[in-house]
Amino acid sequence: MSRDTDAGTGTGTDSGTAAVAEPRGHALVPGPRGLPFLGNLPRFAKDPLAFFERLRGHGDMVSWRFGRNRCVFISDPDCIGELLTETERTFDQPALGIAFRTVMGNGVVVARGTDWRRKRSLVQPSVRPKQVKSYASTMAQSAVELADSWSGGERVDIKREMAALTQKIAVRTIFGVDTPADAESMGRAMDVAQQEIGKEFSGIGAILPDWVPTPGRTRIKKAAAVIDAEVARVVARHRDGDGERPDLLSRLLTAVDETGAHLTDEEIRDETVTLYIGGHETTSSTLVWAWYLLSRNPRARAALTEELDRVLGDREPGFDDYAQLTYTQSVVKETLRLYPTIWLVTGVAKEGARIGGVPMPEGTRVWSSQWSTQRDARWFPEPEAFRPERWDPEDGDEIAEYAWFPFGGGPRVCLGTRFAMVEAVLILAVLARRFDLEVDPGTIGHVPALTLQPDRDVTATVRAR
Repeated sequence: MSRDTDAGTGTGTDSGTAAVAEPRGHALVPGPRGLPFLGNLPRFAKDPLAFFERLRGHGDMVSWRFGRNRCVFISDPDCIGELLTETERTFDQPALGIAFRTVMGNGVVVARGTDWRRKRSLVQPSVRPKQVKSYASTMAQSAVELADSWSGGERVDIKREMAALTQKIAVRTIFGVDTPADAESMGRAMDVAQQEIGKEFSGIGAILPDWVPTPGRTRIKKAAAVIDAEVARVVARHRDGDGERPDLLSRLLTAVDETGAHLTDEEIRDETVTLYIGGHETTSSTLVWAWYLLSRNPRARAALTEELDRVLGDREPGFDDYAQLTYTQSVVKETLRLYPTIWLVTGVAKEGARIGGVPMPEGTRVWSSQWSTQRDARWFPEPEAFRPERWDPEDGDEIAEYAWFPFGGGPRVCLGTRFAMVEAVLILAVLARRFDLEVDPGTIGHVPALTLQPDRDVTATVRAR
């Protein structure tokens, strides 16, 4: 857990970027000295994001050790692009911790090789632009229901409100149901899973054998059991129903691969959980950070208001408005730059792998961090400042490819990217058209769990426009 400088004021400093004015090339340089057996794990575990910024201060390609594992940390966008685009050819997905695997299973996010290609071909049609368009009305209507429940002067916990809203949307679009119990039970289990995955990843659990019992692993198993039971119940309901349904789960149940085979029950479970996290956890966190940043930047809030009034007037947004809400999109993109929900990408080198022309010995784990790269002054002037206008399609900054990669990239780019962007933009448009949210004073720190989370409740006063 750590505390940020106030990203919204543009007055924070970043010691990792202050000493770096020009790209350093692609030489592999040594990082901080580690401890026997543990390597650099203690410093990483104390604050992963600060540790990544420290590595960036050493150079664009830095060697270090995660326990006994050889690692290389990369910060240059060209190198990051190589890692992301070469995944599956010269880099493998890493074997993630038992907490992550217990929740995510072997879904498309973690599958490899032929298994990954098969699953991606079956899941991708469910989140293509045409399908996302069909879910947009559910996204907007769910946000309208929340807006109708708010009143001027009311105090709200934004973190709780955004989580409940995106849970509702996930339950409706993925499962095709609308009962609060579905969202509540899944939501509680996912909260536990999120916390335990983060704790294990940055703690001693990251290097413990899978068979070692810990309290956290007990909690994650219980949470996964709840998730499994909920998914199994909804899948059974779908299979017993008549007629076609428009939800994501129904599309997964009817998908067939090139051999005519369907996804198994276990595969359905894994892909459903993956879609749930992508459609709920990441969007919820992004919206919380967006309200936090907008509350501290009146000029950006005024620009957002102007666009919403000009494009929407007195009506609610729909999918066809998405392309016109360019500043609203920029608010979301800039929020994802400063507070990327996915804050780490990794790959394990296969034989013959290279990055930036430098050979990577087989088994080397190559790391990169959205947090570190997206706050680098070389790629983003005033990196700590919240400046949505840098994303203006006509007058914005020229941004290097792979300097911004909140959804990853290459062949394994997040399948839910379009879904998440449309969802965040429509929710923000619905709520910000009616209300201003005055977030309580004080800096909010970040917790790098499964996704990047605020370190406390985010309370605000609702002001009707």
